[in-house]
This record gives sequence, C-alpha cells and structure tokens, in this order.
Amino acid sequence: MRMNLALSLTLSALVLLPHAALAQAEESDAAANIASALSAAPELITATATVVDLDGTVLREGTSGFTCMPDDPAIPGNGPICLDAGWQAFIAAWMNHEDPPALQEPAFIYALQGGWPTSNVDPYATGPTEDNEWLGVTDPHIAVLLPDASMYESVSSDPDNGGPWIMWGDTPYAHLMIPAARKQ
Repeated sequence: MRMNLALSLTLSALVLLPHAALAQAEESDAAANIASALSAAPELITATATVVDLDGTVLREGTSGFTCMPDDPAIPGNGPICLDAGWQAFIAAWMNHEDPPALQEPAFIYALQGGWPTSNVDPYATGPTEDNEWLGVTDPHIAVLLPDASMYESVSSDPDNGGPWIMWGDTPYAHLMIPAARKQ
C-alpha cells in the first residue's frame, strides 16, 4: 500500500510539475511584456492604458483609450509603444495600403525607448537604399498625427535638425516626430 501511495505521489508530481513550471513561465513572460510595454510612455499614460501582447492578447485592461505593446524581439532595437485610437486606425490603414482616416483631433504614439529601423521618406521600405533616408534604430520620440496636413508644411523633414521633423512627408502617412528623453 505504501509503495502504491509513493508511486502515485511520484507520478502525480511528474505530471503536475511541468504544468506548474509552464504556468510560472507564462506569468513571468506576461510580467516582462507588461513591464516592456509600460516603458514606452510616461506613467500618466501607462497607469490607465490597456496592455496587449504582440499577438493582441490583452494582458491588462485599461480605461484611457491608450494601448501599450511590448518590444518585438524580432526587430532590432527596443521599441515598445503606447498609442491612442487615432494611431491604431492610422497604422491599420498604413498596413493595408489604405488612405488614413480623417482625424478630428491630434493622435499620439509614445516610443520613449526608441523605435525600429525605418525609412524617413518611404512608409513601405524594408531596408536602406540610396534614396530612402534609412534611419536605422530611432531615438526615443513621440509621434503626432495632426488633423490638418497643412500644419506639417513649415516643419523640417530632416531628422538630424535637432528638433521635430516630418516623417513620410510626401505621402498620406505624414506625421510629426518629436525627439524625447528615454524613459528610465
């Protein structure tokens, strides 16, 4: 009887331990992804933001209308982001090669750890060329969509000008890039 009990306990432990370890690893991954996502914006934004994983799984419900995503380790740099509904709609249009939606108010995306490599002039470039002003990993920034494209006209398109610049300026996906300090 004791042999059967010992064998049963041993087998139970062998069956349950991997599940417990897997659950613990998933909790650890979720915590790391939440921490990464929340590093993208000031606490004023992240305190009430929804946090999603890279596959869209909600890791934390929010109430502010901002959504934060962790860094994607498959892309060079450290690029977690927090964005509002205006930017979400804009990115969906860009990814589907559609016209961006009309905005009634400015839209914001925070990338206070930096951003992924991209072209300054071609929203669909996948790597550097002689004429696409490839930026490589971008510095920390806030990107702003303005409801009136004419508001971009007096802003430089030079990312090295020491201040804000217009990215993708001669496209329907123009937006203002504002350099920012890295969030610690």
